[in-house]
Amino acid sequence: MGRVTVRRPVLRVTEDGRKRRQDALAAEEPLEIRVGGKALAVTMRTPGHDVELTHGFLLTEGVIGSPLDVSTARYCDSVDDQGRNTYNVLDVALAPGVEPPDVGVERNFYTTSSCGVCGKAALDAVKLKTRFSPAEDACRVSPEALVTFPDLLRERQRVFESTGGLHAAGIFTTAGELLVVREDVGRHNAVDKATGWALLEKRVPLGGTVLMVSGRASFELVQKAAMAGIPVLAAVSAPSSLAVELADEQGITLIGFLRGTSMNVYTHAERITD
Repeated sequence: MGRVTVRRPVLRVTEDGRKRRQDALAAEEPLEIRVGGKALAVTMRTPGHDVELTHGFLLTEGVIGSPLDVSTARYCDSVDDQGRNTYNVLDVALAPGVEPPDVGVERNFYTTSSCGVCGKAALDAVKLKTRFSPAEDACRVSPEALVTFPDLLRERQRVFESTGGLHAAGIFTTAGELLVVREDVGRHNAVDKATGWALLEKRVPLGGTVLMVSGRASFELVQKAAMAGIPVLAAVSAPSSLAVELADEQGITLIGFLRGTSMNVYTHAERITD
């Protein structure tokens, strides 16, 4: 497997002078996801939990809805210039009867902020693909529980502590129990790893849960929450306008600027208890 961190020499410059030392960096390598031997997507990720990442990616793109939809997931031979397997290609065989996606390696999904589709087209695409309805989830969560989530997430960010360079996604119950934390250089990959874990643990749809992310709340992350049936998405930073619009349409409670003892609730505030 690939390394999660990489050591590199660095020149440290401070008011006390200069000093050369070794610094830990978050590893970033490509992962090519194949379905039935056909290249589907390439994502730059931190190695580790690749099977979870792939299951979460296929779940949140509407390809699968259950772990039973996947027959096998295995690494393919992908060697470096020393002849070693890089474990950077993962091939998924779908179960009989599961419709394969009809897109190629350019990742022609309505998911990224740079994909070039207009907001309405992106929103319509999500509505067509959603298997589970967060809007039907009547769960409630208290502000007292929510304000503890950022610190609990940070405490579990093992690689962040050594590199300072990773995003994190955690799935909590509304009662405050932390179910899983995953880290990655890409915030969308961290969410895919967390939802992939939940899928493999047969916890999808993720009713009565909160998805907590360490950065901002983008349209893509709201989409992934909707596809996994998550009713509450909380972020320590700001949401985008399209993220708020999608959360409102999908019945997701969207929380931003969750810091200290305060937060902004942008949509479906009825889930936040008094």
